[in-house]
Amino acid sequence: MTRPPERGRVVRRGRTPARVLLTWLVATVALGVLDAWLDRFSLGSWWQPPLVALLLGLLTGVVWPLVMRVALPIAVFTLGLGSFLLLGAAAVGMSFLVPGVVIENVRTGVVVVVGMAAVSGLVSSALALDEDELFFRRARRRARRAGVAGEQPPGVLFLQIDALAAETAARAVRDGSMPNVAALLRSGSHTMTSWHTDWSSQTGAEVSGILLGSNHDVFGFRWYEKERDRLVRVSHPDDAALVERRLSDGRGLLAGGGASRGNLFTGDAPHVSLTMSSLAFLPGARREHRRRDRVGSGYYAYFADPVNALRTVAVSAVDIGRELVAAARERRDDVRPRVSRGGLWPLMRPGTTVISRDVVVFALLEDMMAGRPVAYADFLGYDEAGHHAGLDRADTLAVLRTIDQQIGRLHRAAALAPRQYHLVCLSDHGLTQGENFEARFGETVEALVGRLCGADPDPGTVCSGPASSRDPADGGWQIGAALAEGGPVARRLRARVQAGVDRHDHEPPADSAGAVPRVAPGVVVTVSGHTASVSLADLPGRVPLEEIERHWPDLLPGLVDHAGVGFLLVHSQERGPVVLGREGIHRLETGEVIGSDPLAAYGEHAADLVARVSAFPHCADVVINSAWDPATGEAPPFEPHVGSHGGLGGPQQRGFLVHPSTFADPGEVVGAEQLHRVLRGWLTDLGHPEPVADGAMAGPNSVTARELARAAGDRAHGDGEVNPGTRPWRAAATAPTVER
Repeated sequence: MTRPPERGRVVRRGRTPARVLLTWLVATVALGVLDAWLDRFSLGSWWQPPLVALLLGLLTGVVWPLVMRVALPIAVFTLGLGSFLLLGAAAVGMSFLVPGVVIENVRTGVVVVVGMAAVSGLVSSALALDEDELFFRRARRRARRAGVAGEQPPGVLFLQIDALAAETAARAVRDGSMPNVAALLRSGSHTMTSWHTDWSSQTGAEVSGILLGSNHDVFGFRWYEKERDRLVRVSHPDDAALVERRLSDGRGLLAGGGASRGNLFTGDAPHVSLTMSSLAFLPGARREHRRRDRVGSGYYAYFADPVNALRTVAVSAVDIGRELVAAARERRDDVRPRVSRGGLWPLMRPGTTVISRDVVVFALLEDMMAGRPVAYADFLGYDEAGHHAGLDRADTLAVLRTIDQQIGRLHRAAALAPRQYHLVCLSDHGLTQGENFEARFGETVEALVGRLCGADPDPGTVCSGPASSRDPADGGWQIGAALAEGGPVARRLRARVQAGVDRHDHEPPADSAGAVPRVAPGVVVTVSGHTASVSLADLPGRVPLEEIERHWPDLLPGLVDHAGVGFLLVHSQERGPVVLGREGIHRLETGEVIGSDPLAAYGEHAADLVARVSAFPHCADVVINSAWDPATGEAPPFEPHVGSHGGLGGPQQRGFLVHPSTFADPGEVVGAEQLHRVLRGWLTDLGHPEPVADGAMAGPNSVTARELARAAGDRAHGDGEVNPGTRPWRAAATAPTVER
């Protein structure tokens, strides 16, 4: 049984004078040591060390925070190291103010200020009986500066642990990897439940639905838009801004004074930092409100203290060491599945597991002390660790525990805020583990599609994963042998081709080179974890199954018979959207199943979720979902990951949700749009006003636009996910006040 965490000292009084005095004395001694050690640093008399220690303390404690308001970008882009260069130069300038003190150059000045920062950090750590006291000391200082709020509803912090599956969260609570969340649950103050993701169980689709209320036409982390010959990636600022512009109507979850921290999208928040879509200008957004967070709230609070910069370097070095040790242990024990964890990854890992996490926490602390009504933050560290190590291995759970520690700190720091705050923890999806497609079958899914379309794709151009494992020759003969036999669906598809059914008039161009790399002439493949999309770029519109059979007769039979493919979505001119599997067919319009239902293993909601994606304007011509094995709980991701997500099958399709027990029971939640309505309902129940668009443009795929389309009877743009099908459509005149 997990022991409840220590409460932590939210406020400790009467120790500041002692800490300042002790820091001054220890710094004086340290300066004497540096004087003896450094050739280019000299203190001539006994009275100079205490005076220099006092001046350096004033420099770092008073002058430096003021300087950082101007020089903050330097600190941010150098992860704090640039601040020491500036401090070193300032120390050189200060030496001219004290007769007999010599700091000959900036390099020596940097050594001196790093030494002083280390002394300050060590003294603070020595005086704190637990690590939380350092955190709450800063929180108390910010609380003193916060204004006293009048009568207002409680605020809410939505804390997202990216990619933490519901079943993994339950085990972590039970086994001690999330002691702070476990304490909330055992106290009875909070309740944990789960929710079902959309088909595209990845951050772009889920977070857009959660924050903006709509994820219409978002079905991957990356996808191809045929009419523009462009690859859309939600991790790119311009594309994230494009997606938000399409989905936003100015009334997102964070509209009305909220804050977005570390997210892909702003959720219409006026206060943003580390948010991808805010890095590009959004037409129609209230840009003047976002200028307040021009560099990003949390950066200043974090980097204004030189101790934090030193801590960043030290903790990042420790995290790099942990990654190297974990990777070496996997190789030694021959742990499977595993991926390469070398190259730049160990150096990049601290960016999500340490630096962005801490900056987000400091930003949330400022949000609470400023009394902002709602904030939504995404902690990415577990997701990144899970991709490389798996969903519940020791080093992944160690990252999860550090996130849980920050959740506990924020929960306790809320006692200092000028308004009451509630805490909601959730995930946007889970992770499903498995040996990646290329490692298991000897070729990437891009190479497979290219081969089935009659071409030899260039692995270096369009395939992901290590170069040494991109050769399709290793496992190609086994796949060819499987195709020679084939399942019943593949045999039926081949028979249709041989019969010459459904001839079409137009032919694809002979030269089909385009802006996006092709795996074969006229064929584009994009991958998003456990899904892959095939777009036939040179044929207009959604290409039906019958035409695919004519131009690429081996494609569909080869895919449905592949051991790594669970099912395909295609569109038939005869039958509408159809799901193909090795042993059966599911016609989505009628619900008719021929043979074994290819969606049976993917849950009761699979058919509805797949049918919804089929109606998206940019749905690919063929969408592939990897094969999930219920017996092993594994599925082969199409990207070089161990734990991955992006489709249906296994833990990836169930996120967790921890909320105050006093909140309304959310019931069964299916899809991010419904989860948005639950979260918005909680805010309304607390007394938060309904968001006002305030002149913002309504995007074509936003809740408002889709409701207007529904009212006009346009089902192509207004789908049934905005309101359940049992509700009457609203008149166009009332659509802008759609119930969220």
